[in-house]
Amino acid sequence: MSLKKMTYLAVAGLMISGSAFAQDASLPKLSVNADLHAKLPEALRTSGKMISVNNGSFPPYEIVTGTKLTGASADLTDAIGEILGVKIEHESVSGLPAILAGINSGRYQFAFGPIGDFKSREEANDFVDWVQEFVVFAVQKGNPKAITSLDSACGQRIAVMAGGSAEKVIQVQAEKCKTDGKGAIEVQSFTDQPSSILAVRSKRSDAFFSSQAPLTYFVSQANGQLELTGVGQKNGFEDLYQGAVVPKGSPLGPILKDAVKVLIDNGTYAAIMKKWGLENNMIKEPGINLGGTLPK
Repeated sequence: MSLKKMTYLAVAGLMISGSAFAQDASLPKLSVNADLHAKLPEALRTSGKMISVNNGSFPPYEIVTGTKLTGASADLTDAIGEILGVKIEHESVSGLPAILAGINSGRYQFAFGPIGDFKSREEANDFVDWVQEFVVFAVQKGNPKAITSLDSACGQRIAVMAGGSAEKVIQVQAEKCKTDGKGAIEVQSFTDQPSSILAVRSKRSDAFFSSQAPLTYFVSQANGQLELTGVGQKNGFEDLYQGAVVPKGSPLGPILKDAVKVLIDNGTYAAIMKKWGLENNMIKEPGINLGGTLPK
């Protein structure tokens, strides 16, 4: 059995055992918004479907078990499909670079994400931001390496998602550690969240530096083996917004923004976010390209 398959089986077992994390929510009944449906490109109205691409490993937003996608993003895209009057299908790929390449080649219409919105990424894509996020560390229980900030990550093995914003921040910090004469950071880049979190649990990594929402989920499922640190700090980031991604200048961006606004106004957005324990990541209004800049 391959390591990747073993990883997904192990994490799937975690998710099944912790299925009570997401409680049932009473969602408002939805109907097609004729104005938004009419704004869709003709090809999408004709086909009656759109393809949303995902990384398949971003709980509690995206959880792929076999061919089935669940999580907050799955619930929200289902609701958006009802608002727009189209069926939204899902495809999983490995890593952010593959997601962006697939969107910009036209293979997929969008990624609902949420994916970190930064000015550098806005050069090639538009972001429809629908959550605010924070970046923290997941460490072994008791925090044996005393990792509480970027400075205390010097000399440690830090897992990150390949191609993600946290990888860039850790690489910048690694150079700072060298300049300051401190121990070098061993940056360990993984293509998915499950591999990263399992590296910490198996003590092959000292910490996983990533978005607070999925790390909170993984810690809740780790049977007391993990905890969060660095909470409430900037950790190298400005205000961090995340959202859906479309090709630069795509007419789909404003349509998705308006659809999310409908879900916020009618209470669907809040119900779904609370269902998945994401109430601290909600925003009052969706926006396009709200992102800041990464450290250079």
